[in-house]
Amino acid sequence: MELIALPVLSDNYIWLLRAGGRALVVDPGAAEAVQAAMQGLALECIFITHQHHDHIDGLPALAAQFQPPIYAPEHPAIRAKASTQVPAPVLQALGLTWQVIAAPGHTLNHLLYYCPSVPLATGALPVLFCGDTLFSAGCGRLFEGTPAQMLHSLGLINRLPADCLVCCTHEYTLTNLRFALSLEPDNADLLQYQARCMDLRERGLPTLPSTLQTERRINPFLRVYQADFAAAMAVHFGLDHQSDALAVFTALRRARNQFV
Repeated sequence: MELIALPVLSDNYIWLLRAGGRALVVDPGAAEAVQAAMQGLALECIFITHQHHDHIDGLPALAAQFQPPIYAPEHPAIRAKASTQVPAPVLQALGLTWQVIAAPGHTLNHLLYYCPSVPLATGALPVLFCGDTLFSAGCGRLFEGTPAQMLHSLGLINRLPADCLVCCTHEYTLTNLRFALSLEPDNADLLQYQARCMDLRERGLPTLPSTLQTERRINPFLRVYQADFAAAMAVHFGLDHQSDALAVFTALRRARNQFV
């Protein structure tokens, strides 16, 4: 199987997983890139993580051309684009078993799609299509959910295997790393990862997918459970030294909202 990130719009990725002559597509915010990549392929199904336009605007054209099953959370904005079905907690696609995980935070109905073993050219690896819940070195804004909901959703992701491929849908990595380095300017892991990602972008390549192992080292929103990091952030944000993960996460998300 081959996992492909299709760049669209200003900073989105549509994920395409192909197996022989079949493929599945995740969050098609535009149709043209998918149509070009689908030459000679059958579109087996589409996964939608949430209802924002940059994740669903390609649905009408793709539904008309390929007529695939479209799995999506229940939302009128999605139904207005195409006929969809709410996925069961477990579904089959490309001969693989996918777990569908509710992940409120960015939106209240956000879904994750996780397969524990995808046979890629580099070997069988877990794959997570996480939409706008987790980004490399960051997480999604809270447009509808609460900090507690988002932190719980990130906690669900954090339980997955370390080698899980994290397929985010935005190229926010370098900005997220600048924010993380504003908190920890001497963090060697962050500096090394920033250099790697800058090299990828200079060569026109995506920084994604990341891995959960990497995110546990460099993502401040996943590090709130690490006692030393949480204590340092409590001092940084002027919180009580006994502040819990939720208080630290809330302060981080507020600061990231204001970061440019």
